[in-house]
Amino acid sequence: MNIKDLDLNLLRLFDAVWRTRSVSLAAQQLGMSQPAASQGLARLRSVLGDALFERSGAGVRPTPRADRLAQAVQLALGTIEEALNVSQVFDPMRSERVMRVHLSDIGEARFLPDLVLALQRLAPGMRLEAMPLAHDKIGPALDNGQLDLAIGFLPEVGETLQQPLLSDRYVLLLRQGHPVAKRWAQLKNAGSPNPDEVHALLAELEFAAVRTHADTLRILELMHWQHRLRLTVSHFLSLPGIVRSSDLAVLMPHNFAKGFADAGALAILEPDLPLRDFTVSMHWSARFDKDPCLQWLRAHVSRLFSTTHTSSSTEVES
Repeated sequence: MNIKDLDLNLLRLFDAVWRTRSVSLAAQQLGMSQPAASQGLARLRSVLGDALFERSGAGVRPTPRADRLAQAVQLALGTIEEALNVSQVFDPMRSERVMRVHLSDIGEARFLPDLVLALQRLAPGMRLEAMPLAHDKIGPALDNGQLDLAIGFLPEVGETLQQPLLSDRYVLLLRQGHPVAKRWAQLKNAGSPNPDEVHALLAELEFAAVRTHADTLRILELMHWQHRLRLTVSHFLSLPGIVRSSDLAVLMPHNFAKGFADAGALAILEPDLPLRDFTVSMHWSARFDKDPCLQWLRAHVSRLFSTTHTSSSTEVES
C-alpha cells in the first residue's frame, strides 16, 4: 500500500480505538459520531487488509496486526503533535482541553477543591476529570494518553517521569476517648516511653483498613497486627465516621488525618512504624512531556502542592 492512501484522521481514530478498546469511547474522545467512527474504521480496514479489531464483550480487542501497528502509529502521531506544538503558545484562558487525573479518594477530597478553584480562575474553559485507576493500569494509561497525570504515592506505576510534591507519614487515627489514646497520652507525659511498653499498648488496638491501600496493610503485617484487623473497606473517606463511633483505629496519612482530627472527637497517635514515611509524587508519560497544556498544568499542580507542603510543615513543627 502507499502512504498517500491513508488519511491522518484514520490513524487518530485507530489510536483512540486501540487505547480505549471501544469504538464508541474513541468517537466520544475525538468528537465524532459512532457511525462516523465505524465508517472510518471500515475504510482503514479496507486500506490495510486486516480486521484490526474484533468484538470482545462490551468493547473490542485488537488483532495481532493492530498491536504491531499501534506503537508506530502512536510514535508518529506524537512526533507530529510535538512538532506542531513547538511554536504554539498555550493560552489557558482559551483552552477547552479535558484533563484526566488519577487521584485516590482522599487525594480527591484533599486536593481537588484547590485545583478546581485555580482552574476556574485561570483556565475557565478547561474541564477536569478524576479517573482513579488500579495501580497496574496507571502507567499504560499515562503512556497511551487515556490519563494525563497521576498524583499520589505510586511506587509501582512503571517507567514514568515524575516530580516529588510533598512528604507525608502514616499515623494512627482513633476516637479521642479511646482507652489506648488516654494511656498513650499518659506515657508521653511521663517522658520517653519504653518501646516495649508502647508496642504492648498498641497491640491492644483493633483496626480498620482500606482494601486497595497495600502499604497500610503491609505495616499491619510488619507490626504483627494483621490478626487484629476487624474491618476492610473500599475507601478511606468512610473510616473517620466509623472510627469516631467505635474502638477501631486506622492507619492514615498525616495530612488527611489532621483534617479529620481538627474537626473534633478524633485523636492522632504517631508511633515509630515501619514504612512510615513516604513521598507523594506527580507522574506523567515521556510521550507527552512537551505538551504545552500539560506543562502548564504540571507547573500549577506543583505550585499548589508547594503551598500545601509549606503549611503542613509549619503544623508539624508547631
